[in-house]
Amino acid sequence: MTNDVPGSPDQNRRLTKAERKDQARREREEIQRRLASKRRTRTVGIAVGAVVVAAAIFGATLLSGGGIPTPKELLQRAGQAANDAGCGDVTTTTPFDPPDRDRVHIGGGNVSGPPLSQYPTTPPASGPHADVPLPAGVYDSLTLSELYRSIHSLEHGATVLWYDPAAPANKVAELIDFYDRRLQDAEVGQDRVIVAPYDFPGDSAGILPDGTQMALVAWHRLRTCASVDLAVAYDFTSQYSFPTVADRTYKGEAPEAGAAI
Repeated sequence: MTNDVPGSPDQNRRLTKAERKDQARREREEIQRRLASKRRTRTVGIAVGAVVVAAAIFGATLLSGGGIPTPKELLQRAGQAANDAGCGDVTTTTPFDPPDRDRVHIGGGNVSGPPLSQYPTTPPASGPHADVPLPAGVYDSLTLSELYRSIHSLEHGATVLWYDPAAPANKVAELIDFYDRRLQDAEVGQDRVIVAPYDFPGDSAGILPDGTQMALVAWHRLRTCASVDLAVAYDFTSQYSFPTVADRTYKGEAPEAGAAI
């Protein structure tokens, strides 16, 4: 029997990539609303402390299956997680061509740089960039100008965690829940990490390559994964952001490591 209701979806039809992307975006927005609500409860006074604790536990259970994992827990499972998520090795990327433009500044404000397809990698790991770095944080979206600012952040020792907007919302929520916390709540190095969807229409390199849902970037370093995974992300950011966390050895080569972002 066919569905005769005008405008109703065919339940057996395979969703297009655009529809999956929109569905993931809506799911992610709902999870972010829950996260925002959970963070607001932290400001409630001692008189309602029991309610705050209950809300936090409930939110954590919903979003990450029993609470935010600790850095130690993430590092313990990072190796197996990388295999499960289909991650390649961390690669050393080539400079922008010509090499004397690898660190060149291209202005500030609403800056317009070279097409993304001219950069050696997708996403870029070096190359012409805006005068002003992009601050660390979790972003719902970035403009192209902000992407050029993020490359400057890489030069200063930051890492960028890019994800496909169509990636499973629950996996993205784990990244957001872990990194989008006040520094006084948990020292996990999130003050040197940028988390954002990689979505820049109009350029052939404005989306992640096929088969990639997560790309981890430091200056001249890149690791791509078929699936989003928090343990893999933290394993990367904890040793390629400068300064590092968890007593890890710095493995990057940012020219101005430790400079402000």
